[in-house]
Amino acid sequence: MPFIRLDMESYARKAHFDYFRSLSYPYVGVTVDVDVTNALDFSRTQRRSFYLTFLHAAALAADGIPAFRQRIRGNGIVEYSECPTSHTEPADGGRYCYCTLHHHMGLHEYFEQAEKARRECVKNGITEDEDAESMYFVSALPWFRYTSLIQPVAGGDESNPRLTWGKYETDGKGRTIMPVSVLAHHALVDGIQIAEFYRNLENEINILDPLG
Repeated sequence: MPFIRLDMESYARKAHFDYFRSLSYPYVGVTVDVDVTNALDFSRTQRRSFYLTFLHAAALAADGIPAFRQRIRGNGIVEYSECPTSHTEPADGGRYCYCTLHHHMGLHEYFEQAEKARRECVKNGITEDEDAESMYFVSALPWFRYTSLIQPVAGGDESNPRLTWGKYETDGKGRTIMPVSVLAHHALVDGIQIAEFYRNLENEINILDPLG
């Protein structure tokens, strides 16, 4: 994917970048309950996968934030123009494989690409089929709700944001709520950017038209 190198001499967060890189666990993460009612209505009405509908919305929400598209490389930062997702797909024998998707396209085209990629990803197993540095790492825990999550990370300068969500449930007020987690490298991402992700995600969900 195309990227630019940031000028570290003029990078406003240089002191924060250096500080958080010095920590043994330099990651920041939160879990937020997200209203996914409209995304669920859309997927049911259009007879499409809720998982893919939500994944598309989450990827666009993340791409709208420059810090989410940044990765640590050496002593500097590269910023991708857009970032594909790598999500887990179930395979035989209790295994899973990694499936790469691009999302800057209409939903109809996206669903077609995604269904083909889901069928073919088993050939790659847990080997990424593209440049892993550029990706958002995505997984889901649809079997249960959760309020917090500890995720595996390589540590150090490994700086791919991780997006995870759990089981959705109704809240008794006509809404369907789902826990959505973000984990990011604190050398690149602060709380304000994480809050922006959730605002973007809400917007992406709300513009889905179940009747369109």
